Order: sequence, then C-alpha cells, then structure tokens
Amino acid sequence: MRGTSLLLPVEIETTDTSELHSVKALLDYRATGSFIDRDFVRSKGMNTQTLLCNISVFNVDGSPNEAGQISEVVNVVL
Repeated sequence: MRGTSLLLPVEIETTDTSELHSVKALLDYRATGSFIDRDFVRSKGMNTQTLLCNISVFNVDGSPNEAGQISEVVNVVL
C-alpha cells in the first residue's frame, strides 16, 4: 500500500553509553512496534539486554517472520 512508510535520516543515542549513531530509519505507521536491525546493533557494539520472554514476530500475511523471535532489546533515544 502506498503512503504507509517514510525513510528518514535520524540520530539515535544509546541510553547507557550516550553514543550517537546516524542512521536512516523507516517510519511505518502500520508497524506494531519499534525495531532495530540485529546486525546493525552488533556492528556498532551496542549493549543489549536479554528479554525474560521472547516476542513473536509475524508478517503481514500472519506467517512467522523468518528472522525469528525478538530475544534482546537495546535502549536508544531517537
């Protein structure tokens, strides 16, 4: 569907180390949460916290996302 997302240049700041990172963020008003790419987090050396319970991720058609469940979080300020 057209008009549901927008790619924006933004800066994110980690809440634990105050590191700034310039990124392009996909703003999608139909998304049910906020997500950050696992490979990006690892490449930048960002600290993560393990969730007590994993979060299942589903595609628009209801099928499970091939990347699997969300098991970690990183806290940032946009």
